[in-house]
Amino acid sequence: MKRLIGALGIGWLFKSLSSSIGQKVVMAITGLALCGFLVVHLAGNLLLYAGAEKYNHYAHALHAQEVLLLVAEIGLLVTFLLHIWLALKTDSQNKSARPIEYAVRQSKMDPGPLAVPPSGVMLGTGIVVLAFLLVHLSDFKLFDFRHKVPANIATAQAGGAAASSALMAPFDKAVAILKDNISAVVYFVGSLVLGYHVWHGFESAFQTLGLNHPRYMPLVKFVSLVFALTVGIGFASFPFWALAFH
Repeated sequence: MKRLIGALGIGWLFKSLSSSIGQKVVMAITGLALCGFLVVHLAGNLLLYAGAEKYNHYAHALHAQEVLLLVAEIGLLVTFLLHIWLALKTDSQNKSARPIEYAVRQSKMDPGPLAVPPSGVMLGTGIVVLAFLLVHLSDFKLFDFRHKVPANIATAQAGGAAASSALMAPFDKAVAILKDNISAVVYFVGSLVLGYHVWHGFESAFQTLGLNHPRYMPLVKFVSLVFALTVGIGFASFPFWALAFH
């Protein structure tokens, strides 16, 4: 087992996971990796604004790379699960180190701690983001179960077969999902919560990795806010676009 770990070059990972500080560092790294994925995913989805032809070309080119896509999906899944596990473990450790629950402030003059600490907010928003991700995946993986195939596509089915999304272009499928009223609300709220989550997470990650210094923190805070607004507003804009123009 040790030889396999050494061959894979992940010995540092297992060593880091053996300490609380190392766990926070790995959680920061996985968080930033997921932020990188958000940038790529948002950039690809912005091609929706460029029209059906360009978006369909992008989607077909992406799915043509089956092996690379599978490797990327597995890597993303491992990164996501590791990030969730470390977040839950860190939250549990924080609660164990703080046996007395946070008191609720009775007034603005009360200097006591807030009822919900930042870590608690991150856990709550993280759960919402996870639920949002599951809905997003089910929208595309289980499209025929969750959504109706547009009439023009359904009538094109040969031999009177049941309506299926198999003939739908990626652009049409995305628009159909985003135009669904329930999905539109879920995507809008989920995107804003995602933006809030990465706002705090992006900043915390760089603090954990050693940039917690008066000289750098103003820039880190500014970049974190810009990144969060870009992600939140960027993803939240898609359902509005679909409902308004399609």
